[in-house]
Amino acid sequence: MTANAPGQACLMQGNEAIVRGAVEAGINFAASYPGSPSSQVLGMLGKIAGERNFYAEWSTNEVCALEACVGASLAGARALCIVKQNGLLCTADSLHCGAQHGVKGGLVIVTSDDPSAHSSTNEFDSRWQAESASVALLEPTTMQETKDIVPYAFELSERTGQMVIVRLTTRVCHGRGVVKLGALPEKPHPIQRVREWDRLVCVSYLHTPMLERLEALRSEFEHCEYNHYDGPERAKFLIVAGGTGRLYAQEALHRLGLTSRVGLLSLGTLWPLPEESILRYLERAETVLTLEEVDPFLENHLAALAGRNGLHLTFMGRSEGTLPKIGELDPDNVTAAIAAFAGVPLPEKKAASTQELPVREMTFCAGCPHRATFHILKRVLRQEKNPGVVVGDIGCYIMSGQFAGQYAFQAVNCMGSGINLAEALGQLTRYGLDQKVVTVCGDSTFFHTIMPGVVNAVYHKANMLLMVLDNSATAMTGFQPHPGTGLTAMGAPAEPMNIQRILEAMGCKVEVADPFDVAETEKTVRRLLQEDGMNVLIMRQPCATLTAKKQKKPVRVWVDQDVCLGEGCGCDKYCSRVWGCPGNTWDFKNGKAQIDPVTCVGCGVCAKFCPSGAIHVEGGEEA
Repeated sequence: MTANAPGQACLMQGNEAIVRGAVEAGINFAASYPGSPSSQVLGMLGKIAGERNFYAEWSTNEVCALEACVGASLAGARALCIVKQNGLLCTADSLHCGAQHGVKGGLVIVTSDDPSAHSSTNEFDSRWQAESASVALLEPTTMQETKDIVPYAFELSERTGQMVIVRLTTRVCHGRGVVKLGALPEKPHPIQRVREWDRLVCVSYLHTPMLERLEALRSEFEHCEYNHYDGPERAKFLIVAGGTGRLYAQEALHRLGLTSRVGLLSLGTLWPLPEESILRYLERAETVLTLEEVDPFLENHLAALAGRNGLHLTFMGRSEGTLPKIGELDPDNVTAAIAAFAGVPLPEKKAASTQELPVREMTFCAGCPHRATFHILKRVLRQEKNPGVVVGDIGCYIMSGQFAGQYAFQAVNCMGSGINLAEALGQLTRYGLDQKVVTVCGDSTFFHTIMPGVVNAVYHKANMLLMVLDNSATAMTGFQPHPGTGLTAMGAPAEPMNIQRILEAMGCKVEVADPFDVAETEKTVRRLLQEDGMNVLIMRQPCATLTAKKQKKPVRVWVDQDVCLGEGCGCDKYCSRVWGCPGNTWDFKNGKAQIDPVTCVGCGVCAKFCPSGAIHVEGGEEA
């Protein structure tokens, strides 16, 4: 990442290409909140920040990250904000205000969309956010473009005084390709003192200058190198593609033998659209196919552009139905769409696929404390006269809405919402809702957006139980540090913020329990559910992955099959059928429970609920 070797070719992942582009741009400031598929970007920047003399931080949430970048921009610094699709939505207020008052130093937002929701709760298309906020949006296709587009985005931001979004998708973030390195600056971009009359203030009369900046961007994009056309001079059939759609189209056109018949207009500047350039190709076409992820953004805007200019064209794509309305593009659906579009037969040979396998839901890691937490919670609630309501949040524990957590959740919305959903339910006792209300959140989520909801619930005297699952990590996205861990993105120690003390300062009644101490924690949960008001239980047990790294001597967990009652046990194979730990399996040959020694990490929780006492725990010592 830091080699000053112009012209050298390197194999890079898309996220790595962003990092290299940022270093070549001479950034001064980088901020992010972790979210797949772009979590690695800030992690890599943090490791090299000291060497390259810039600052990098894991911010408490995406709003903090973007607003910190705006602050850095006020001093002329080049600032990079990295978020995923959901995180960009979190920044909406800051994004729109920042777009209206503009920037001084270059400010680039890298957003990673997740078509098909591989690591997200939903699909979202960030291009709408760029249009809504009137900021530029660039979308690279290859790894080389991904690296090169970052310095260009900073220069563009500084020339126009406007934020620039660089949109990636999962396949670009995690794909790999050859990248030719550029030169590194001798030192970061120069910053300047903030003068008395320097202003980045969002006021209504700046709406017109914002629109003028947008038109300046549109004019620049009419001649941008990231837009290009391949194909016949006057193509009746025109494909307009953005992002990975271009690569799939190129492959499909070669497979179908259509390179001399079909035009391919590749757009790297997705907002504002270079309308004059696009019109030149639309005027020659009869049928237009748009290839994009996920929404019909281009399809709708090009159809509107054609209509405004009196062009009667047939548009095909996601809105019209040639391509699926959801999910990511792939070689097969793009080839099928182009074949239908051009009226040629579809080749029989499809992309190689893996053998169809039985469906297997996601589950918690072996030894995960969340599994024990939801085992306890479900057990207590099932014994209540009126089964309670459990509201979840965003983190590893979201899997508790599935089999992994015994289908514990009745509701999960967005990050930080669980506390507010529960607060409302906790106010409905006046209407006779006598169910116990529980909401859960993780330690990183607590710092991200839970605290305002806690203030709201305490102030309005909601009857509810908040369970904070403190596993000492932002585990879901790769163990990035948060304000409770005592470490920064650059590896520097920091004073960890104590969740218990914060909650007590807010006026909460707080208790701490160990989810691995099943019997005592079960008593605590049962007692707190009987108490009125806002109660908090911190479930404190480190993530199993962190624990495994610290263990000097392994723990051995094993089943004494002479004691195990097998099918005759009244638990109905709870250990392997319901508990769901990958380490607990069933020996079909002997009809008894067994432990997979390769998978088991030795938490020993299963031994605590085995009714026959057949599971034993031996050894173990932390380093």
